Parts: sequence; C-alpha cells; structure tokens
Amino acid sequence: MMPGLNVKLRALGQRLLTIFAVLWGAATLSFIAVKLIPGDPVTILSGGGDGVVDEAWRNELIQQFGLDQPLWMQYLQYCGRALSGDLGQSYQFRQPVTEVIGVALQETAPLALSALLLALVLAVINALITAGRYPRLRALLSAIELALLSTPVYWIGILLLTLFSFHLQWFPVTGNDGIASLVLPVITLSLPLTALLSQVLRDGVEQALAQPFSLTVRSRGVSETGLRLRHALRHGALAISTLAGTLLAGVLGGSILTETVFGRAGIGQITLNAIGSRDMPLVLGLVMFSALLFVVINLLIDALYLLIDPRLRTREHHHAA
Repeated sequence: MMPGLNVKLRALGQRLLTIFAVLWGAATLSFIAVKLIPGDPVTILSGGGDGVVDEAWRNELIQQFGLDQPLWMQYLQYCGRALSGDLGQSYQFRQPVTEVIGVALQETAPLALSALLLALVLAVINALITAGRYPRLRALLSAIELALLSTPVYWIGILLLTLFSFHLQWFPVTGNDGIASLVLPVITLSLPLTALLSQVLRDGVEQALAQPFSLTVRSRGVSETGLRLRHALRHGALAISTLAGTLLAGVLGGSILTETVFGRAGIGQITLNAIGSRDMPLVLGLVMFSALLFVVINLLIDALYLLIDPRLRTREHHHAA
C-alpha cells in the first residue's frame, strides 16, 4: 500500500507543480506584454484624457493603483494577490476583476458550451455516416470541412448575418436578447469546430473499423450500426480527446471574434476593451482565467481517457501496485 500511495502522492505533486508553473508563466508573460503596450493607463484612470481632472487627482489614482512603484514591485504584488485569489480592481469598470469576468462569463458560457455541443453532435453524425463508405458524400463533406477550416470565423459570421438577419430577417442582428440572438453566433462558432472534429473522428472510426476486433464483432452477428456506435465510436473518441487544447483555443479565440461581429457583451468584448485601454488588472485576470481553464480542461481530459479506455485504468492500477 505504501509504495502505491507514494506513487499517487508523487503524481499529485507533479500535477500541482505543473498547474502552478502554467499559471505563473501566463501571469508573467501577460504582465510583460501589457507593460510593453504603448499608452498611459493613468489616462484611463483619470477619465480618458489629459486635463479632464487636476494633477492632484491623477497622482492620487497613481498611488491608489500602485503605478508609482517599480515594475518589479508591481509584479511581485500582483503575483502575491493572484495566489490568494485577488486579481485586483479593473481600471475601466472600477469593479473587482473577478466580478467583471463573472458577469461576462454568464454571456460567453452559453455561447461556447452550445457551440461545442453542436459541433460534437454534428461531428459524430458526420463520422458515423461517412467513415469507410459513401465515397462521394465523404469527398463532398471533406471539401466543405476544408473550406470551413480555411475561412476566418468572423467572415462566417458576416455571411450568416447577411443572409439570415439582413435578407431573411429571421434573427436579430446584434445583442444578447433571448435564444434567437444566440442561434447565429452558436452556428458561427461551431462550424470550424465541427470541421476539425469531423476529420479527426472520421479517421479514428475508420482505423477502428480496420482493426481485427471489428471482424470479430461482425462474426458475432452484430450489425454495422451497432459496431460503429458501440465499438468504433469509442475508439475514435480517444483521438478527439487529444484535441482538448485546440478546441479550447478555438472556442476562446473564436468567441472574441464572434461576439464582436454579433455585438454580444461577453469575454470577447471585455478582452478587446481591456487591451485597448491598457486595463492591466483585467487583462492579467483574463489571462489567468484562460490558463486555469486550460489546466482544468486537461485534467478532465486525463480522467476521460481513463473512462474511455479501460486498459489505461489497468495500467494505472499496476503502476500504483
């Protein structure tokens, strides 16, 4: 028992060290990047321009936000607060960064999760139908997938807006008002993800269908549909799991452009505003949030691997023993 416990504790320690290194690296790089952006953050704090308020008030704001201290002191203070969960106060919104991100996340989360769910459903249907059969349909869908991957997400959004909002007037042009305003942004964000997932999942299913176990399953009288759903899809899902980082980057990066095109107030909008106004606490908070989300997603993917492939659970058990 003790050797197994030591192995688990060592693995947990390595994982925690990795999480700390990722968060520290993200905070450090973003701190340097924000400081290199041209412009004066005091202008934002003092009302948007020189001469709006007197010099005494500007100096008070500088001292309040610690901008009169050396860079290394600002950096150490930020890291210390961040480790305790305090990301500071936004220059622009004059609210705690955690509250600003929390409010924006309420708008972005439904968009991102709905887009991911739609992309997964479409990719599974696509892969199950075209893997190893219907060559003409497979070639057509592969061409469409390549076109979607090559098209910027904002251009997809503009095309959908032009057709369904301006011409047909089925959906509102901008805003966060109700489910109708969510339809086009979800489709816009999900289409490139669907194309990527479909290609990977189709290849995984085709490889599974070519394995000896597929012949064994067929010899037992299992239908082709049962083989694809119960066996091939499970093996293909392992390949999709490795795309977690890419999917995360696609959802976060795509949501910024998608929310901009459709005028949605979410993480994308506050990210652009924070960068443009040199709102350093908010920028650093958004980077830390993205890094933490990336770490959590990867932890969930590791757990998903164990759930999908029983051989990995057996291997972990042997290592622990």
